[in-house]
Amino acid sequence: MEYTISQVTQSLDVTPRMLRYYEKVGLITPFHKDDYAYRCYDEETVKRLQLIIVMRKLRIPLKKIAVILQDSDQMKTLEILRESVEELDGEIKSLETVRSALNMFISHLDEATQSKARVYLLGNNVLMKAVEALSLPKTTLKEKTNISISELDQANESLDKRLNVRIVMLPPYTVASNHVIGKDPEASVGDPVDKFIRESGLYEIKPDSRYFGFNHPNPGVLEDGIHGYEVWVTIPDDMEVPAPLVKKHFNGGLYAAMTIKFPEFNLWCELNRWAWDNPDYEANYSELGFEIMGGCLEEHLNWVYSSYMGWPENGIDGQLDLLLPIKKRESKKD
Repeated sequence: MEYTISQVTQSLDVTPRMLRYYEKVGLITPFHKDDYAYRCYDEETVKRLQLIIVMRKLRIPLKKIAVILQDSDQMKTLEILRESVEELDGEIKSLETVRSALNMFISHLDEATQSKARVYLLGNNVLMKAVEALSLPKTTLKEKTNISISELDQANESLDKRLNVRIVMLPPYTVASNHVIGKDPEASVGDPVDKFIRESGLYEIKPDSRYFGFNHPNPGVLEDGIHGYEVWVTIPDDMEVPAPLVKKHFNGGLYAAMTIKFPEFNLWCELNRWAWDNPDYEANYSELGFEIMGGCLEEHLNWVYSSYMGWPENGIDGQLDLLLPIKKRESKKD
């Protein structure tokens, strides 16, 4: 049985962009019919893709998935899965450390409130007891009651790796833009920009040039699977650009940034959740809303340099910054 790219993306809830990346790194191989312009996939390829999706949901890196797909005796697969369990065990242990510390604070504070004592956290003996407990060495009891500060530091360091969000201010930019709308716009939108970068010597003129992209319009806005993707490359203000590129101005602004490895775009959900829960910042979505991803950007790191270098092997590591527009959260009035 054969499947079109549209059938695969809809049934497995993946994007054409993700499929192309899996093809690029050799995880799946499509084919083209003589009378059909788009990629097709046979049943075996779809099964491979299903396995890749499951492995990614289990947080297995793509490099290790490639090993699993080629592992005939499954010995390496077992080793990879066991390593993943060990990593998860480390995260679970870190969470348990934080939970134990919180429970100690709760216990001490509860004891104080039960005795009708006024709890002043900056100087109360209740808090000092908890701090002392955190500083004591490990006990030999089965149920851990004391946690060292260094253990708590290690636990937080381990957990912080899961979602490392930075606050960045993007300055105003003049950009060369290319915009494509179609069935698979990401496949071709970067080609004219790549040509422009190389022929103009942009990297030599502006070595700090940056490359951004975003859905425009977002999938789901138009019918029949049609959507768009727009890319920007930052240029000097007085630089002219050839068609089909268009010169535009970007106002800049404050963003929450998180680095991902392509194609971990599912982490957009985590970044939006971070903005929803953050006590200091909130999302500052564009008035155009869903049409342009709410003003969110995807910055392809090192893209301009790699284009300038002619895309050497290992010339780009597939890292992106997800950039969510934010603003200071207004304080609630009493």
